Amino acid sequence: MKNTFALIVFSVLALNGCTTSSSHPKQAMKIKDRPETVLVTYHVKPGMEMVFEHLLSQAWETYRSEHMAFAEPHVIVREAEENNTTGYVEIFTWVNHAAPEKASDAVKKLWAQEASLCVTRGGHTGISGGEVEPIVPPRR
Repeated sequence: MKNTFALIVFSVLALNGCTTSSSHPKQAMKIKDRPETVLVTYHVKPGMEMVFEHLLSQAWETYRSEHMAFAEPHVIVREAEENNTTGYVEIFTWVNHAAPEKASDAVKKLWAQEASLCVTRGGHTGISGGEVEPIVPPRR
């Protein structure tokens, strides 16, 4: 469980490292201050779907109460995966790139609980994801 949690934290930090420029501190600071939309995929252990959905709800309430994420966009979808298992995809926007780095102990505890309910499947880690760019369709 510690390894999975460490992997989540490392992934978030690594993604932040890929999107900032260390060659120019002012530019890096500006990027860290910008919102960051992420897509996160969860491969949930069989039989733990209801517990996981409740935990996702708790995490979202905590992100919002701690002003870590914007109210919109926020989308969670459930998908059927191999061998009659279930996966989830969540899309939301952190208020800035630094928000996950500054997560409270309560958020870190939720992340550890999420990690404990997920497993490696189909060659993918239990929890994976990263920054995405929302595209707004043209108005007709």
